[in-house]
Amino acid sequence: MRDLIDEVFTSVFQPPGKEDQARLMDDALREPGARLAFTTDSFVVTPLEFPGGDIGKLAVCGTVNDLVVGGARPLWLSAAFVIEEGCEIELLRRIVATMAVEAEKAGVRIVTGDTKVVERGKGDGVYITTSGIGVIPHGVDLGAARIRPGDVVIVNGVLGDHGASILAARGDLVLSTDLQSDCAALGHLMQAAIAAAPGIAAARDCTRGGLASALNEMASEAGLAIEIDEARLPLRPEVVGVCEILGLDPLYLANEGRLVLFCPEDQSGAALAAMRALPEGADASVIGRTLPAPAGRVTLRTAFGGARIVDMLLGEQLPRIC
Repeated sequence: MRDLIDEVFTSVFQPPGKEDQARLMDDALREPGARLAFTTDSFVVTPLEFPGGDIGKLAVCGTVNDLVVGGARPLWLSAAFVIEEGCEIELLRRIVATMAVEAEKAGVRIVTGDTKVVERGKGDGVYITTSGIGVIPHGVDLGAARIRPGDVVIVNGVLGDHGASILAARGDLVLSTDLQSDCAALGHLMQAAIAAAPGIAAARDCTRGGLASALNEMASEAGLAIEIDEARLPLRPEVVGVCEILGLDPLYLANEGRLVLFCPEDQSGAALAAMRALPEGADASVIGRTLPAPAGRVTLRTAFGGARIVDMLLGEQLPRIC
């Protein structure tokens, strides 16, 4: 176990010391009014490697994104691995290398962690739990309570690519597609959007449950209604085709590099321009707006001029992704 930790993990992550805890300091913590943001999540996916990423990329980007949608600048991550007996060391090396690359891109350090091995058949190859700490600067205060009627709803790119690419990668169905997961860390994008549009009220990443669940959560927490326009939803024809074949709704497909944010209309142009200037926001679009009532309801204005209610995800996420 000591050799495994030294050769596969610490040699790549290079944490600051080998104590039972990481001892950390950053100048951002000294700024008056700065606040800490803290999040944790566990990641399970099949297959462990898929077009556009692997479970390690999911773990870093997912935790970073949970911090940045609150306005935080991510600083440090922990990573705990539960490894099934028989898992190939080379697969572990690839996952760890991916995590190191993504952490560097996101501007965070993986500073502590843990490793456990379970018996063959008692795990799904590798499970990863990551926790993240970031700093919210003074003056940044994002939250659903700040959303107001008339705010526009913006997504940073095409929807459903991650869920559709996982479905295709599993090989259970004969699906031929070049789709890649949208998995990406969105810290730089969020910082650019906040700088350009300081009135941004709130943001949420569209992971499990997809865009539909994220919008329902925000509508419920804000006590407002949200209306989105079907014609404005950025969807690839391939994703729409996969969903039509399988009877799925792309609004509920998981995303790992997409967020939805709420912005005053007079600042939406600046927010869009800032997002579109970065690769992660090249396809950013306004998809709707908030309304004063009925509280907690999300509706979709269809291409035929009608409207339908968009509920929270009910039942199992398909494909099952954590």
